[in-house]
Amino acid sequence: MLPTSDHYWLLNAHIPVCLLAGDRPEIAAQQNADGLALVNLEIRAGLVEAIQVARSRPNPNQETSPLPSLDLRGGQVWPCFVDIHTHLDKGHIWERATNPDGTFASALTTVEKDATQHWDLEDVYRRMEFGLKCSYAHGTRAIRTHIDAIGEFSQQSFEAFRLLQQEWRDRLILQAVCLAPLEMFLTPEGEALADKIAELGGVLGGFAPVHPELDAQLDRVFVLAQERGLNLDFHTDETDDPDSKTLRQVAAAALRHEFTGQIVCGHCCSLSVQNPEEVAETLSLVRQAQIGIVSLPLCNLYLQDRVPQRTPRWRGVTLLHELRQQGIPVAIASDNCRDPFHGFGDHDCLEVFTLSTKIAHLDRPYGDWPRAIATTPADLMQLPEIGRIGAGLPADLILFKGRTFSELLSRSQHDRVVVRTGRAIDTTPPDYAELDHLRGFTEIS
Repeated sequence: MLPTSDHYWLLNAHIPVCLLAGDRPEIAAQQNADGLALVNLEIRAGLVEAIQVARSRPNPNQETSPLPSLDLRGGQVWPCFVDIHTHLDKGHIWERATNPDGTFASALTTVEKDATQHWDLEDVYRRMEFGLKCSYAHGTRAIRTHIDAIGEFSQQSFEAFRLLQQEWRDRLILQAVCLAPLEMFLTPEGEALADKIAELGGVLGGFAPVHPELDAQLDRVFVLAQERGLNLDFHTDETDDPDSKTLRQVAAAALRHEFTGQIVCGHCCSLSVQNPEEVAETLSLVRQAQIGIVSLPLCNLYLQDRVPQRTPRWRGVTLLHELRQQGIPVAIASDNCRDPFHGFGDHDCLEVFTLSTKIAHLDRPYGDWPRAIATTPADLMQLPEIGRIGAGLPADLILFKGRTFSELLSRSQHDRVVVRTGRAIDTTPPDYAELDHLRGFTEIS
């Protein structure tokens, strides 16, 4: 049990060295083949006071001071997660809005119908709040959510986000991204949307499908962002069409405008079905433009290459290894949870990391892949104190019994201890029954 004192030690904890803040050569020198080092952490007044190399073997009788302590016996300690790409406004409508055939096209039409019928302020607020409760219980510290910005219902979604951002400000850092077709930004409505995002302190974004006027649309989005000092976040190439190269167009636009803000592009699936020469050209531009890439393996695995009565032939995941090899920041995230785009999910970043490791072979060596669910998305969200463990930083930690990666990723770790500013929180996820009153609507057929 975690000590109740505001000053205590966590002993014999394995930490992924890649998640340590700053350069700690004495700790790095002790890491094993999987990049884990055994350390002791001193927690004081809600902060990590110090990190010291522990003995080579966990010792339940080790005492480094008369302070209270908890011996983790080699269990892992991670910083709290950062979930950089979610869709909280769509979440948890599956029971009344199932996807009839699991395709992307059906997901679009099903969500549009559900939104038109049901998305009033209470409905969106309660579902978004449910998602936040799940994320918090599982150990997430910061979330970026895309919010559909077309249709009358969008006003309710932004208002629900505004309310929840304030109510949860002491527990979760929330960022909003508008999700709209890029041609909208060529209109007065698009400029008004950019103003709204600026007022929210959010991120300008949209989906960028193949379009003959995409360059002009991107130029306008970049101008709007520069005028308001906004960062950018796009959905790009969420398809298996090798002719979809909108990521390359985003990168080219960033270089044309000499954009200095942070750009993030999500999905980028078509990279994995393009020839090596095209990939090399795109990655070169992405690196020059300093764009961060977010992969959504669970959702894309669910949607991509879905043909009735046929086994899928590809995984729908972008070129994670090739991107990282080029020095391009790569993150992974939850994306959709229990909606027509992905019928499953519980806002648990450990589940995302576990399945991503298996889907995209992020193991042996694990290297710095743990950063993809913590430090890297925190950097892309410009949160320098989140997603890493270091002396002087908040003691926002997750304690796992899993001592090795094989142990960590083989069981659910439902018994994890989530520590916020040095104190253990209640990790009980919300009961699905909380949403029962929202299921009273007529189901979409």
